Amino acid sequence: MSPYDSDPADRLVTAAADGEDQAVEAALRPRQLDEFIGQERVREQLSLVLQAARKRGTAPDHVLLSGPPGLGKTTLSMIIAAELGAPIRITSGPAIQHAGDLAAILSSLAEGEVLFLDEIHRMSRPAEEMLYMAMEDFRVDVIVGKGPGATAIPLELPPFTLVGATTRAGLLPPPLRDRFGFTGHMEFYAPAELQRVVHRSAALLDVEIDPAGAAEIAGRSRGTPRIANRLLRRVRDYAQVRHDGVVTPEIAGQALDVYEVDARGLDRLDRAVLTALLRLFGGGPVGLSTLAVAVGEEAETVEEVAEPFLVREGLLARTPRGRIATAAAWQHLGLVPPLTAGRGAVPGQPGLFAPDGDGGTDPDR
Repeated sequence: MSPYDSDPADRLVTAAADGEDQAVEAALRPRQLDEFIGQERVREQLSLVLQAARKRGTAPDHVLLSGPPGLGKTTLSMIIAAELGAPIRITSGPAIQHAGDLAAILSSLAEGEVLFLDEIHRMSRPAEEMLYMAMEDFRVDVIVGKGPGATAIPLELPPFTLVGATTRAGLLPPPLRDRFGFTGHMEFYAPAELQRVVHRSAALLDVEIDPAGAAEIAGRSRGTPRIANRLLRRVRDYAQVRHDGVVTPEIAGQALDVYEVDARGLDRLDRAVLTALLRLFGGGPVGLSTLAVAVGEEAETVEEVAEPFLVREGLLARTPRGRIATAAAWQHLGLVPPLTAGRGAVPGQPGLFAPDGDGGTDPDR
């Protein structure tokens, strides 16, 4: 076990949902589009699609929602069904490994039903190819038998609406992407929007919170409502156990300091990566594998768990020679950069853009 305990499922600031998150989110989810906070452009466009479909009395176009986890794709899918007054069937790409699995789901859909397919990019190829015809012609061909004697039996499907959600839209093949009539990309939330999310969730959870306390939680939530709701629950616990239950900015700050989430939303793993990069390697450049060894983590953990947020926050940069810290990283950790920071801090090490023996590439990726 790493000293930084960086299992993504155990991190307080991970955007992935665990069992507790799913249970709480079910109670906190808005039921109508007007109640959904943030994603103004997607909400407006989706509202037009749904209203037009209701006026025509037909099923709306298939909907693709893309973006990082925790931003509300599942919530929007449930809102779509609620706005249409239709039932919703929920499944996921990894659960559909065979075309027969998908055929069984599609054949049991009622007319106008919404099928929500989470992580649609992880669906198997045979099921994916069956979905092409189902989305376009509302029919599938069920193969009966094997070998030369196999027979394709056409199965007509009632009109339905597929809502696909993906965190990696680039992995969807073009034939599948093109069959969605509406595509909405979910963006990270602004602090003011997250503050509204925290206020709404606090009211539903019966937590007394002042505006500055909500702003303190929102500022450490990485632009993600799921993280904001999780931090709110931890702050609530702290306020109820050690104080009078009222969440003020001071109490929110103290609570999140206990859980090692700092003012910019960095946790232990994030700070460990930055600290190693700054203190051990003078700000870089340093290869990914070397940095991972210094932190005591797998290279994949550093690259996939810690780096995306650090890059997005402008604290770390990826270069052909390796990872380098930015001026903001030195400032955030309260350290003074050496004169050689970002140019090879070790005496005699070539600068970032100086020619070297490996052609200017990072041997560690």
